Amino acid sequence: MILDRLQNAGRYVSIHPGFVQAFKYIRQAQESRPPLGRHDIDGDRIYAIAASSISHGKDKAKLEAHRKYIDIQFTVEGLEVYGWNSMDRCKHEAVPFSEAQDIGFYTDAPESWITAPPGSFVVFFPEDAHAPACGEGNVFKVVVKIALEG
Repeated sequence: MILDRLQNAGRYVSIHPGFVQAFKYIRQAQESRPPLGRHDIDGDRIYAIAASSISHGKDKAKLEAHRKYIDIQFTVEGLEVYGWNSMDRCKHEAVPFSEAQDIGFYTDAPESWITAPPGSFVVFFPEDAHAPACGEGNVFKVVVKIALEG
């Protein structure tokens, strides 16, 4: 898991070849807010989802995890709060993992809380279970999904 400000994104581009395109898209999204929904960057290998949500607080945190994709979640407006737990500590599956949708849910409590103000991003890898929308108020963010392979 990584938490940082967008101006430091260049430090992370060596992690995965898709990070260059992902951060380029995020910079554009910061300047001109994209419409809600999916936006293809490189087909299913790299795509973005622009989302607006009302946070539900820490007491309703629901951990999720992915196996095929890395998430870069960028806060455009509002204050996003995430719950976090290492996947090796998640023992209680709430919804079985869906290979087709690349997501599974867990009832384990988050071990840590991450606050991501506007202009910041969080990178979640497959070993990171994360619970979005755990703050208060409205949040507009862009989630870039980067396939581990392909």
